[in-house]
Amino acid sequence: MKAPITLISLAVAAGMSGQAMAQDSKGEILVLLSSENVMQLADGKTEPTGYYLNEFGVPAKALTEAGYTLVLATPKGNAPAVDKKSVIPQYFDGNPDTMHRIEQFVASLDGIDDTLSLQQVIDAGLDEYEGVFIPGGHAPLIDLANNPEVGAILRHFHDAGKPTAAICHGPIALLSAQQQPQQYVADLQAGRQASASDWIYDGYQMTIFSTPEEEYFESTLGDATLLYYPADAMNTAGGKMDYADMWQPHVMVDKELITGQNPFSDDLLADKLIELLDQQAD
Repeated sequence: MKAPITLISLAVAAGMSGQAMAQDSKGEILVLLSSENVMQLADGKTEPTGYYLNEFGVPAKALTEAGYTLVLATPKGNAPAVDKKSVIPQYFDGNPDTMHRIEQFVASLDGIDDTLSLQQVIDAGLDEYEGVFIPGGHAPLIDLANNPEVGAILRHFHDAGKPTAAICHGPIALLSAQQQPQQYVADLQAGRQASASDWIYDGYQMTIFSTPEEEYFESTLGDATLLYYPADAMNTAGGKMDYADMWQPHVMVDKELITGQNPFSDDLLADKLIELLDQQAD
């Protein structure tokens, strides 16, 4: 029989002995990232994808500066990919120096080249984490929206009332916290009527990348289209959706859940997440 996996052994295995075991940390934040870097589109077409640099890096840097330790996890336990379309100054107030600082920060994170797998995280136990953060980019549509392991993780934080934050396309991962997430997403992709069952976020106020913003993204793909629109998927599942105008920062907070609409919501989402985390610690 294998010895039980512990947070300490996982931290050491992932090269986190410095950051994750810091004695002055306010606690650990679990960061859920996609394992995938190619997204399927309609008619068999594909598009490179990954996490958006600012959607991951800006809140992550704010969390570490606020005293929290990050533990990175993906479904496969591999290195997450950055969406190269996001590595432009536009997402950093037009400042290339800010972009490079965030790029360097992300590259320096413990575990960025070899994350824990979701199963490792679950096996080690989730009680020690203070909250969970899900960055965006289109990649979460591939392996976080229909993932029972993601669902198990989210149910833990939901039941514990601990902060759960997701930005842009990251909130699509919330769909995993229902009885049959794989069937739900399969129905969406096939254009069939989808019905969420026992979704823990049914009735929550939330936001996600809006349909007008998604239509603009599709216009950059030539004649390719997404398999489904995330905003429609969340609304159909039972989310009470709320949106600002295109590209305007917008964050919704409902109980433990914090959601941001688009890449430009990164600073605001980080502020709201840290506020809830600090309130929890008081």
